[in-house]
Amino acid sequence: MATLLATVAASVSPKLFLIFIPYVIFLIWRRHNTLFLITLLLLILLTAWRTHMTSQLPTTLPSTIQLTFQDNTKINGRTLRGFAMSEYGRVYVAYAIESAKQKEQIENTALAGLTIHAKGKLTEPNKPLHRYQFSMIDYLKSQHAIGIYDIEDFNVIRYKTGIMTKLGRYRYTLLTHIDETFPESLQAEAKALLFGDQRDIDSDLSRAYQVLGITHLFAISGLHIALLGGAFYQLLLFCGLRLHHAKIILLIALPIYAVLAGSSASVWRSAAMTMVVVLLQLRQTKLTAADALSLTFIGFVLYNPSVIYQVGFQLSYLATVALIYSTKILMTSHWLKNAFFLTFVCQMLVYPLLLHHFYELSLSSFFVNILMVPLFSFIVLPLNIFFLMLSYLSPQLNALFLSIYEPLREHLTTFLLWMSKQPYQLWQPGKPDMLWLGIAMVGVFILFLAFEKKRYIIASCTILIPVMMLEINPLLNDELRITYLSVGQGDCTIIELPHRQGVYVIDVGGVLRFQDEAWKTSDSPYEVGRQVVVPYLKGRGLTTIDTLILTHADADHVEGAEEVMQSLRVKEVHITPNSSQKAVMKDVMDEALRQHIPVRERMAGYTFNKGEVGFSYIWPRDTTYEGNNDSLVLKVSKGAFSTLLTGDIEAEGESQLLDDKTLHTTILSPGHHGSKTSSSEAFLQTTQPQLAIFSTGINNRYGHPAQEIRARFDANSIPTLNTAEDGTIEVIVKDSWYVLTNR
Repeated sequence: MATLLATVAASVSPKLFLIFIPYVIFLIWRRHNTLFLITLLLLILLTAWRTHMTSQLPTTLPSTIQLTFQDNTKINGRTLRGFAMSEYGRVYVAYAIESAKQKEQIENTALAGLTIHAKGKLTEPNKPLHRYQFSMIDYLKSQHAIGIYDIEDFNVIRYKTGIMTKLGRYRYTLLTHIDETFPESLQAEAKALLFGDQRDIDSDLSRAYQVLGITHLFAISGLHIALLGGAFYQLLLFCGLRLHHAKIILLIALPIYAVLAGSSASVWRSAAMTMVVVLLQLRQTKLTAADALSLTFIGFVLYNPSVIYQVGFQLSYLATVALIYSTKILMTSHWLKNAFFLTFVCQMLVYPLLLHHFYELSLSSFFVNILMVPLFSFIVLPLNIFFLMLSYLSPQLNALFLSIYEPLREHLTTFLLWMSKQPYQLWQPGKPDMLWLGIAMVGVFILFLAFEKKRYIIASCTILIPVMMLEINPLLNDELRITYLSVGQGDCTIIELPHRQGVYVIDVGGVLRFQDEAWKTSDSPYEVGRQVVVPYLKGRGLTTIDTLILTHADADHVEGAEEVMQSLRVKEVHITPNSSQKAVMKDVMDEALRQHIPVRERMAGYTFNKGEVGFSYIWPRDTTYEGNNDSLVLKVSKGAFSTLLTGDIEAEGESQLLDDKTLHTTILSPGHHGSKTSSSEAFLQTTQPQLAIFSTGINNRYGHPAQEIRARFDANSIPTLNTAEDGTIEVIVKDSWYVLTNR
């Protein structure tokens, strides 16, 4: 605990060192001896100094530099990405592959340990588009990396010598061997279970595992290490080795396997704990599991203080703490009860952290793990080990066994995918604040104590109170929140009514897809709906959309709709008349049909109210769809406040709206992202907005918003904001209104 607090204080704020005052007072009150307190003080100072020293990263790098690739690079389409070491520190490299031939050469090369002379530049990672999106800045910080080094050109120098490099190359050989000898449907699983390589796991299957709460089965965990280490140790004894020699060989084998398994936090944590225990046994010194865990934690943090920000590291240690300190709860007479409590204690201690990072918690995991953990640990994992060994001894026999196993494994996958599609498996309250996190963690500790003393009413209350706080809090909020979500070059507006009476999403952004050569095609293309819109909605705890409004059939407004509909519950979809026939709408319409979501065409004159908030469609007035000028135009009003959302309407469409007496608005979302063909002088004079919010992408190819349009707004004394410059923009409406920006 002292190491953790000192690391956080040294990297975040020195004021956090004040926490040690009550901590030390508590230790003195518990009559800890002077030597212990001096040791604690030295550890705190050492941790703080180490954290400060490792945080001094350079902000610039030369235009030419030597880089040595580490064993975590990946090719996606025409881009090579991963980590590399330089004389200045660790960097995240990115390289645009020049040709199909070069891509094939790189794919057939073990990059781990390869040293190159690179020409390029250090670039800053993009800021997240909103506070709930994946942050490359935070990720690089957790990996103790200087930044992103964009490689323009490089020359191969040599392979770095050393045991770590050789093991990295051998790992590549093993992964390649699996690709060559295993059926395609089994390759990703074998590489994940045996060597920690999850890069080829299908995204749909990965999401299914998240819903079921069993993603840890694809990661090499402490249980994997315990099973493999125990089996290897028993094999050594079976071969006639003495206990002393078997333990020495185990000490050598564990770090080797940790490197072969990808060097993840959970692997090294488990391997290090086992090595500490075995080493002390050789010295005939006893050590508890809790002390072994603490020693490895201190060692990891002193080696790399940034490791505490890695999600895998946090979850791995918390789950192990739960198991170590819950032995009284786990000591039951029935195996089924024991299996349930094993999952229960792990899930309960990490659930606040899961909500903090992922905004959702799998409820089905409490039961699915009872079946799947033994199945994967004692059947699937041993079978994969057996198949790998047999592939070297007898490839023909191995192919026969794999042909029998493959259909059985595919049936299991089909079953898991079916299970994941069942409703009500996820609790998605959104990202909790730090106060709630503190209350939840305290509640979990009280829960464990109450369980041990069989005070089940108290235990239930410590869980229900934080849960009720999260569920009730949004219902007490009497503000109207309008979010102009930054989605790059596109449009997305989210309207949350007071007391969560309704959620309305207008457009969902998207990416224009262009036909490209096959070798350039990305294995996991960028998806605005799944990677930008859905995280924001989940982060806000918005899991149901009352109405998804698609203003018109342009990719930058609707391409992400299918992904949103797959991830969240959508009650109905509104579209402009006859836009459903456009090719870009096909996936949307197919998904709506599959889920039985009603799709309704709307036009001028349709209005509805929800509480104090009114919605009015004021365009189009006919049913012929001809493009931008037939965008749905929606006005949302609450009291004296209103916002006008105009889609991609241009000057021609605007001119036909000038006779509408309701056009005056507080906030205007200018048509067509501020294109010079929209926002005419007459339209601005009629709407008279107090603020205009452009939705554009950074350095977009169209130059939106056009300079002449910006000048026109300035000439009319209308202040403007732009999602490209200001990030996601939130407007909060109560008695008055105010604006929050993401930058």
